[in-house]
Amino acid sequence: MDEQMCPRCKSTKYRNPSLVLMVNICGHTLCENCVELLFVRGSGACPECKTPLRRNQFRVQLFEDVTVEKEVDIRRKILKDFNKQESDFDSLREYNDYLEEVETIIFNLTNGIDEEVTRKRVESYRRENKEQITRNRQIRSNDMMYLDALLDEERQINEERQQEQQFLAKQALNQKKKNKEALLDELIYSDRPADQVIASHVANQQSQEAPTYKPPQRKAIEVSSGAKLGLGFQDSFLPIPKTEETPYEYEELEVYTFGPDPPVSQEELDTKGFTKHIRPASPHGLGGGYTQHIACQRALEEAFSGMFFFPSKHKFQDPLSIEAR
Repeated sequence: MDEQMCPRCKSTKYRNPSLVLMVNICGHTLCENCVELLFVRGSGACPECKTPLRRNQFRVQLFEDVTVEKEVDIRRKILKDFNKQESDFDSLREYNDYLEEVETIIFNLTNGIDEEVTRKRVESYRRENKEQITRNRQIRSNDMMYLDALLDEERQINEERQQEQQFLAKQALNQKKKNKEALLDELIYSDRPADQVIASHVANQQSQEAPTYKPPQRKAIEVSSGAKLGLGFQDSFLPIPKTEETPYEYEELEVYTFGPDPPVSQEELDTKGFTKHIRPASPHGLGGGYTQHIACQRALEEAFSGMFFFPSKHKFQDPLSIEAR
C-alpha cells in the first residue's frame, strides 16, 4: 500500500511521524499544517479538485483509503435524511427496495456517477418527506438520549462498585492492624499461656462482623442533550409490553390406525414368533441403538394399519365401533 502523504507539501509519515492528515467532503486529503495555511480565512478551494470547502468541515482521516473516508462522510449525511424504519412501510419488500435505493445514492455520490441527477433526487426526497424526516430524527434523538442515560448509569454503578471494594479493602487492612496490635499487647501483659491467648484472639476474629458499605445516594443522570434523568427513567422511554399467556399443556396425540393394536413389548414379539424371520441387528446397529424388534414392530404397525377402514360417504366411522362389530 502506498505511504500516506500530503499532496501539497509532500510530507509523509516516515519523514514526520506526528503528521496528521485531514479530509473534507471532496475526499482529498491535506495535512493539518496545510489546512491551517490554506483555510486561514475559514474557507477556500481544494488544491486537487478546486471544490469550495470550509475549514470547520475538515476532520482527521481515520482510514488509509480516501475513498472509504469519502463514503463514510457521504453515508453519514445521506442517512440523516433517509432515516425511515421498517415500521414506516407496509411490507418488507418495500423496505428492502428503500434500502437498496439509499445504497445506490451513496454509491453514485462516492464514485461520481450521475452526481447532478443523484443530488436532485436527494433534494426532491427532502422536500417531499420533510415532516417525516423531522419526526424520525426526533425519535432517534430520544433513543440516543436513552442509550446515553444507560451508559451513564452503568458508569455510576462501576464507580460505586470500585468505591465499595476500596472501602472494604481499607477497612479490612485497618482491622487487621488493630487485631495485630491487640494480640501483641495481650501477649505482653496477659498472665495466660501464649497458646490460649492466640486461640482466644482467633475466636474473636472469627466472631467479628464484616465491615459494611453504605453506597452514596445516586444522582440524577444528565445526558448529552441536557435532560436529567433519575432512577427508573427506562420506563419513560421504552416501556416493556406486558403480555399474559397461559402456560402450555401437553396433550397426547391420538392416532387412529383403523386396525388392531400391534404387539408392543419385545417379549410379546418373541413369544408370538414375530421375530423368527427378522435378521438380527449387526454389532454396528446395536451400537447405534437399533434392534430387530424395532424393524419388526414397524412392519406390524404398517401391516395392521387400515384393516378396519370402511370409507363412508356420509360421516366418519369410529374405529372402536367398527372393531366392536
